[in-house]
Amino acid sequence: MMKRTNVWSKDFTLITIGTVISAIAGQTISLPFSLMVFDQTQSAFLSAIMFVSGMLPNFILPLFIAPLIDRGNKKKIIVTLDYLTGAFFLLVALIVSKTGFNYHLFVAFTFIAGIIGTIYQLTYIAWYPDLIPVGFEQQGYAVSSSIYPTVIMVMSPVAAWLYKVMPMHLLLIMIGFLTFVAATFELFISNQGFQKKTGVLHWKEYLADCKAGLSYLRKEKGLQNIYSYMAITNGVATGVQLMVQAYFQSVQFLTVAMLAFLRTAETLGRMLGGLVQYKVKIKPEKRFGITKFVYFTYETFDILLLYLPYPLMIVNRFICGVLGITSYTLRESSVQSYLPRDMRAKVNAIFNVATSFTVIIFQLGVGSVGDLLGYRRTVVLFTAISMAAIIGFIAIPSTVNRKVYEATRQIEDVA
Repeated sequence: MMKRTNVWSKDFTLITIGTVISAIAGQTISLPFSLMVFDQTQSAFLSAIMFVSGMLPNFILPLFIAPLIDRGNKKKIIVTLDYLTGAFFLLVALIVSKTGFNYHLFVAFTFIAGIIGTIYQLTYIAWYPDLIPVGFEQQGYAVSSSIYPTVIMVMSPVAAWLYKVMPMHLLLIMIGFLTFVAATFELFISNQGFQKKTGVLHWKEYLADCKAGLSYLRKEKGLQNIYSYMAITNGVATGVQLMVQAYFQSVQFLTVAMLAFLRTAETLGRMLGGLVQYKVKIKPEKRFGITKFVYFTYETFDILLLYLPYPLMIVNRFICGVLGITSYTLRESSVQSYLPRDMRAKVNAIFNVATSFTVIIFQLGVGSVGDLLGYRRTVVLFTAISMAAIIGFIAIPSTVNRKVYEATRQIEDVA
């Protein structure tokens, strides 16, 4: 048998094509949807309500649906949800063409899409590692982590232009058909994903499965540390992003256009970092040391950001883009390799719920403190919380964390 030299197996190629098309569809509709809601309501609060309605399913649903995902046929779930999503968009297009804009209907559409998206995301995360050839996990996650930044950078201006020139119902029809195309590519994937052949799932077994993820995490101190750190820093990051935006909108020498360039610089950094991760394979024993350095450096750059002249802010965000994608790729390739296949959805469900709560808490906390301390000091204060999380959850318990970061898959893991 010829030795594989890269990650591009048939299954990985097909899931990548499907993911790119789905990402294009998602970005093409999400921006126009939010723009239309604000244009029609002229209310930031109502826009926020719509945003929250899409997040609500992520608070509770993952915990109850994860056992079914871990036991089920991952390919069948993903393909079915993609075709269902396409049909849903076509139905919404028909309704919008008849009714025009109706805020309550748009909130309901967003909530339903949130339910589908929550199930889809958990299934995708559980299935994706099985589609990466063994030994090419870093390349695989470098590819996946580069897709969304690239699509966002390319499609954001396209989506804004489409919103101006195309009626919403026609845009929804286009998105529906794009989703059908993504599902059709995924139909040809051979790997079905790990599934338990246990027949009918009884209520007691289901309840036991619901508790299994928590029971597993209680024994895994390394995973507890990594997920606790990630939940806190994800919450802090969303708050910091809010403060940076407020700072750019309130200081005379800065503009929203300059903020957009700042985000573009970070996206370009992510793309470059993804390319480096794809080309340069990092040995498992070096992942943890590199990750600790990246975490501390990233938070230091966040503290400095709003105290720099604008040209250095651009450099700062570009470097953070490189660092961010590096830490993501090393973490995901390690953690998803470490997790047993029958635990991936359950453990990731707990992480999703925890992160959803911390994002809301930190958004509210940062907003309140920002009005009292000012935007720059608030960024320093909350980034210091991230620094403390690195020390407490990553640096001090290095021994148990290193075990997770040095995990590798074996051939039998995908059998």
